Amino acid sequence: MSADHPFDAALGEASQLAGRWLDGVREGSIPATASIEQVKDALGRSLPDRGEPATAVLRRMGDAIEPGLLRMHSPRFHGWVIGGAEPVALAADWLVSAWDQNATLRTVTPGVVAAEELAGEWIVDLLGLPSTAEAGFVTGATMANFVGLVTGRDQVLRDAGWDVASDGLSGGPRVRFIAGAECHGSLEEAGRFAGLGRPQLVDADDEGRMRVDALRETLASSTDSGPAIVCLQAGNVHSGAFDPIADAIEVAHAAGAWVHIDGAFGLWAAASPRLRHLTAGMDAADSWATDAHKTLNVPYDCGIAIVARPEALHASFAQQAAYLPASVDGSDPNDRVPELSRRARGVPAYAVLAQLGRDGVADLVERLADAAAELRERLSALPGVRILNDVVFTQVCATFGSDERTRAVTAALNGAGVAFGSPSRWRGQAVLRFSVSNFQTDRAEAARTAAAVADALARVPADAS
Repeated sequence: MSADHPFDAALGEASQLAGRWLDGVREGSIPATASIEQVKDALGRSLPDRGEPATAVLRRMGDAIEPGLLRMHSPRFHGWVIGGAEPVALAADWLVSAWDQNATLRTVTPGVVAAEELAGEWIVDLLGLPSTAEAGFVTGATMANFVGLVTGRDQVLRDAGWDVASDGLSGGPRVRFIAGAECHGSLEEAGRFAGLGRPQLVDADDEGRMRVDALRETLASSTDSGPAIVCLQAGNVHSGAFDPIADAIEVAHAAGAWVHIDGAFGLWAAASPRLRHLTAGMDAADSWATDAHKTLNVPYDCGIAIVARPEALHASFAQQAAYLPASVDGSDPNDRVPELSRRARGVPAYAVLAQLGRDGVADLVERLADAAAELRERLSALPGVRILNDVVFTQVCATFGSDERTRAVTAALNGAGVAFGSPSRWRGQAVLRFSVSNFQTDRAEAARTAAAVADALARVPADAS
């Protein structure tokens, strides 16, 4: 840019502030150190009568907001299921903001739509899904689940002779919404958005996997028959376990149900030759949901909804208007997602896939699984630590004795700032859950996390015998 370019000063300041933040990602303390009220005070609570130069505003934002940030990019951040951002994906995301394209129509913004379509096609291929499937980019796993459930809802009702697009839901057949007893809350929320109500829960085993015999009994119930959607899980949020996908799909399809798979982080196991047995048979499902921000390490936000039958997807989501130039050589992005206005969030996914390639994605997935296995081994060797789950993918669930001590160890670990895990409750007891999702997390970083846990244990009194 020229010296007097209107964007030069602001972008230069933003680049310096971003560099300062990223410099501290690996070694900096993880928790936020400022409260919301403190950040508001530092930002300035009153709207000024006269504005300030862009650089001054940005500098104040950096100084005020950084203390209130959680270092989710840290390779020892294991909270929730949150990935980092591969450098190429972050750079691509900056380009998306600079290009500022509304990625909704093929003929209007062919550049970003081309990159998104390639990313979608590559993801379908990487995951071993039907080549006819189409992918749409949404905000996250909740909306990806929503797309799959709405498409399934409309299709099973059409099969039953009811047209939701014309007649709405009221007065039509009730759609049975069936999921495993340990389904994720985002799936339940998506079901509410879709007008399906709460799911009918099917018993799960000790690892949170849906029991196929219980699914068969639920579907065979003569007191509650009708159109049905069966939701399976690829990656339990506590154990990382995968439902018995192939057998469950066979049972569900035999009953005429639409099968949707919630695989926010676990679907990516299919990209690894070593781990794809966990997802065996999932290509026979009807729709899938995942989130590239998790295992693939694309910046927020980049959920992915995939549907095997594009015509069903378009029937549920396509928008038409006289002022919108519809594509004549393929479906438009707005035929696949609820939004008409949105940023080109699939472009960073293209960048990561192009840089890593098929082998690189497999290496990424396997490195995360190996780090989780390392963490399990090292934590298991610590006194008083019990690992509750069979670590098959990227989740490690630990307890440290009584609920009180587990909560105390969690607070000591997270407060120290070296590593971070999610406090939760599973199998009726307090647990500390570690999710290994960051591209920088390897066996060495897992060892550092385990050492931080050992330090926290040393600071917390043992349970009374």
